[in-house]
Amino acid sequence: MTVPRQESGEDSGEGDTTAVADPGDMPRGGDAYVPSQRRIERERHKRARARRATAVAALSTLLTGAVLYLVVVNAPGWPRTKETFFNAQYAREALPKVLEGLWLNVRLLLVCGVAVLVLGMLIAIARTLRGPVFFPLRVLAAAYTDFFRGLPLIINLMIVVLGVPALRLQGVTVDPVLLGGTALTLTYSAYVAEVFRAGIESVHPSQRAAARSLGLTNRQALRHVVLPQAVRRQVPPLLNDLVSLQKDTGLVSIGGAVDAVRAADIIVGRSLNYTPYIVAGLIFVALTIPMTRFTDWATARMDRQRAQGGNL
Repeated sequence: MTVPRQESGEDSGEGDTTAVADPGDMPRGGDAYVPSQRRIERERHKRARARRATAVAALSTLLTGAVLYLVVVNAPGWPRTKETFFNAQYAREALPKVLEGLWLNVRLLLVCGVAVLVLGMLIAIARTLRGPVFFPLRVLAAAYTDFFRGLPLIINLMIVVLGVPALRLQGVTVDPVLLGGTALTLTYSAYVAEVFRAGIESVHPSQRAAARSLGLTNRQALRHVVLPQAVRRQVPPLLNDLVSLQKDTGLVSIGGAVDAVRAADIIVGRSLNYTPYIVAGLIFVALTIPMTRFTDWATARMDRQRAQGGNL
């Protein structure tokens, strides 16, 4: 048995009634919620508005794409541009070789990424050590970050990849892949060190003081209290640095390493057609976009946590 009841509050109006179930008809565990007719209409209106917005956005995108296509294909010089940069024959020839060389870029990203994180963390800790006895270490760490952040990466690569083999030192490798990875690690560890240092310094001193009052040593407080908070706060900028590192692995080709960029360059040098560069570039973009979207998601998630007070 149900009894009509007048709704009160924001969602109710004159003549707006909802059916309230008789207590005997209620399921065990609580009352059954029955939305009012006005609420149902409001939700229906929201869904209809969302569908209209999606349809308008899709139509606008299609029209914009059509206009851009017509502008590009009717532009002067488009046939020559299409033949030089978007030749299907050379694209098919370059794709398997570029993908084969891409495996080298992926391996460099994995190895150098780990090395950069470890070295960057050590440099950041060295810069934040307290006490006069650690002053020389702090100076060296600051000098390292200042030097490699100011030195262009391409010059660093040329010095390490091309200059080190010229020394002809016994026991020193001349492998361009190892030397290129070393140069990437030296440069990016300086950037990552500053990211970690900013995270460490953003942790309030009361956190360290509270840890010390509980009996933790300075090392334990840094390891168990400060560093976890610092790393968690700096995840988005760290991911941005890894995105940049992923793209810059292609620069090791200046030493002759056959990665994706060098594989494309070989075909371009033989054919004088630049489509392989476009293929290599699109592959790098395809690799970068997922990591970029993940970075955006991680940033938005941490912003929400800070707004809700869930991230110290």
